[in-house]
Amino acid sequence: MTTNGPHTAEDLLNAVGPAFSKLRRTSLLEVANPISAKDLSRTLVLNIVQEHTRESGAEITVGAVAELLGVDPSVASRMVSDNIKAGYLVRAASQQDGRRTVLRLGPEGTELMSRLRRHQREAFDYITDDWADEDRLEFARLMLKYVDSLARLRDRDPAGDAKRP
Repeated sequence: MTTNGPHTAEDLLNAVGPAFSKLRRTSLLEVANPISAKDLSRTLVLNIVQEHTRESGAEITVGAVAELLGVDPSVASRMVSDNIKAGYLVRAASQQDGRRTVLRLGPEGTELMSRLRRHQREAFDYITDDWADEDRLEFARLMLKYVDSLARLRDRDPAGDAKRP
C-alpha cells in the first residue's frame, strides 16, 4: 500500500472495483504497439467465441454471445456484424442443426487474438517489471483464482443469494 492509497482493509476492498475499471481502460492501450481501441472492443466478442468453442467444443450463436456479454441481442448482432466485416469472424451453418448459423473465428480473428495475448503478456511484464518475482506470480495466481470464481455469479438467484441445487 502506498501512503496515498487505501488506509484500511475496507478502503482497500472498496478500491478493487474502480481498479478493475481502470485496468480495462488503460493497461492495454499504454504499452508499446498498442491494440487499437476499436480492435480491443472487438475482442470482447472474439474472446467469447474463442473461449466457448475451445472450452466446451460447442457451437456458438449470436444469441449466445448476447447472453454471455449480458447485452440485448440487437447489440450483440451489431458487434458480431462488425467483427464479420473486419474479417475476424465468419458465419457458418451449424453441423448440428442446418437451420442455425454459428460463429467461428476466421484466420484474421485468430491472428488478432494471438496478438492480443502477446500484448497482454507484454503489458503485464512491463507493468510489473519492478515487482519481486514472487509478487508477480502470486498476483497472477490470485487473478486466475478470481476469474475462476466468477462462475459463481451465474449461480445466484435474483436476490443475490446462492442458488441451492
